[in-house]
Amino acid sequence: MKAFTVTRYGPTGLEAAEISAPDVGPHDVLVDVRAASINPLDKMVRNGEFKQLLRYKPPFVLGHDLAGVVTRVGADVANFTIGDEVYSRPRDLRIGAFAETIAIDADDVALKPTSLSFEEAAAVPLVALAAWQALVDVAGVQAGQKVLVHAGAGGLGSTVIQVARHLGAHVATTAHTKDIDKVRALGADEAIDYTTTDFADVLSGYDVVLDSLGLSSLEKSLTVLKPGGLAISVVGPPDLAFATQLGQPLLKPVLAFMSHKVRSRAKKLGVRYSFLFMRASGPQLKTLARLYDDGTLRPVLDRSFPFADTIEAMAFVEQGQANGKVVVTRGNAA
Repeated sequence: MKAFTVTRYGPTGLEAAEISAPDVGPHDVLVDVRAASINPLDKMVRNGEFKQLLRYKPPFVLGHDLAGVVTRVGADVANFTIGDEVYSRPRDLRIGAFAETIAIDADDVALKPTSLSFEEAAAVPLVALAAWQALVDVAGVQAGQKVLVHAGAGGLGSTVIQVARHLGAHVATTAHTKDIDKVRALGADEAIDYTTTDFADVLSGYDVVLDSLGLSSLEKSLTVLKPGGLAISVVGPPDLAFATQLGQPLLKPVLAFMSHKVRSRAKKLGVRYSFLFMRASGPQLKTLARLYDDGTLRPVLDRSFPFADTIEAMAFVEQGQANGKVVVTRGNAA
């Protein structure tokens, strides 16, 4: 089958390839991939940024979320049947959405939202799970709390805004001038134009900040939190809890060193820091599907590329041009 594999770590390491169809275990479903989306995580994994933590061995198929049709079910799978339309963010070390087919643990799969096309559904698993896990599982956001979301017009930020509003939070976000109306339409109560205004000069007393920009933004974000507030980063530095999530407790000293600066800064300010590396969850995708189908959430797409142009789609995202999710499609993704 056709796929896009990481043959070596680095910016030019992704290549088109012909590979064998995947094996299907007793608890797996085989999915004909109709659409897959591009995420910053794809670049990070391709470049080897997590190679000491997530031990992928090249060559391996890249791609972290998808939508498609079940074509085979393992002997122990009872909740899916052939022909089901599904979406998924496969678990780490079992990724591979940039392929014609993929075998996925059934626990990581859910029926796709019926109101969404394959193209739309492929755009949401990773960002929707990240938003839900950050705001619900980690932060426990309650109605009336104040949440700051950076890069609100992006694939993750646009989803976080919607989930935060669903939870009843007061939402602020940063965005480019051209995207101010867009983020307000998504539900942001305050939209900070980062080209003219420093968010740290105008915001204060926030309960939660979700940062996807990097260390400079993260450190500044600590200053807008109220005492006891929580800053969550999806780009690092990883903290000690991440070693537990990976099942590698011996990494705790390394991750403690990597996150020491930001954790010390947070402690001095009387606030908290947490790194989020989202995890696969079919049950949470089932919950999120209901929110997409009832109109609470909606996908935000920039554009689609044909499957054959996956490398070009990756380059487009890396250039920072995307205003929403970028998707690659196979066959009928409508």
